Amino acid sequence: MSSRLLRADDPAAIEAGARTLRDGGLVAFPTETVYGLGANAFDARAVARVFEVKARPSFDPLIVHLSEGSDLGRVVAGDDARVERLGARFWPGPLTLVLPRRPDLPDIVTAGLDTVGVRVPAHPAARALIRAAGTPVAAPSANPFGYVSPTTAEHVVELLGQAVDLILDGGPCGVGLESTIVSLAAPEPTLLRPGGVSREELEDALGASLVRAAAPAERPLAPGQLERHYATRTPLRILPGPAAPLPAGAGRVGLLAWSAAPRGRGYAAVEILAPDGRPTTAAAGLFAALRRLDAAGLDTIVAEPCPERGLGLAIMDRLRRSSARG
Repeated sequence: MSSRLLRADDPAAIEAGARTLRDGGLVAFPTETVYGLGANAFDARAVARVFEVKARPSFDPLIVHLSEGSDLGRVVAGDDARVERLGARFWPGPLTLVLPRRPDLPDIVTAGLDTVGVRVPAHPAARALIRAAGTPVAAPSANPFGYVSPTTAEHVVELLGQAVDLILDGGPCGVGLESTIVSLAAPEPTLLRPGGVSREELEDALGASLVRAAAPAERPLAPGQLERHYATRTPLRILPGPAAPLPAGAGRVGLLAWSAAPRGRGYAAVEILAPDGRPTTAAAGLFAALRRLDAAGLDTIVAEPCPERGLGLAIMDRLRRSSARG
């Protein structure tokens, strides 16, 4: 079936997407983080197509998206007061919680784990789609496994094209980084992946420190834990500090700069993440900037580091995984 690109603010498009999900199809849809590739979470065959289209390894679990926090009991077993506290503050929003799963949720969604990652996305089109479909939606990012995540519908068309039954275009993603993932499956809350909600905000809400998961994970407990991920095809390395001008004969080098390009730069291409100095601006534009550099015919991409606090922790996590060589 050919992919179709429809406006996400059109109620008829939302209904078409919901019908596609109910019929076992795949729908790419916008969230505030990145574009997701969704399937009915209770349709194992549809979820298997997600893995096939992305060439995603079966040991890497998916996140289940809900339209409301009150739907948590459809996929999660048991109660946890910490969920209520975090959900009240951060849902809808870029936070995924890993919790004990219900036994009727297909094993393929959780990669056979006894836990499931769940979140309530903030994008109105995502919530409208899930609500209209009448089912939780399992959705990783809508791109080939391991590559830079898509933050516009055009990225999805370019990367997956005809493999997706329907694509809802909701414009550029506002956050631009995947959700933060926190496991509450044990007494100590554990940060599995930094993302759109900062560690500091979470610890304030919990009144407790987050344990940082050991990395890399050979059998991940959540998406985004593999050593190499979010990667450009062009080799990328992180600089130890601000970029210096390039000497002549250095080849075609692209620079991912933080707030300004160096004088007398000598770079074949430059992307400035945060001309206003704000981490939220950098996060929203990170993946699109990496994609542009990756398409510029470069020999190497170099990236300036940023302070690892707030969203900077998530930005550096993505750059480190992108720079890891497989």
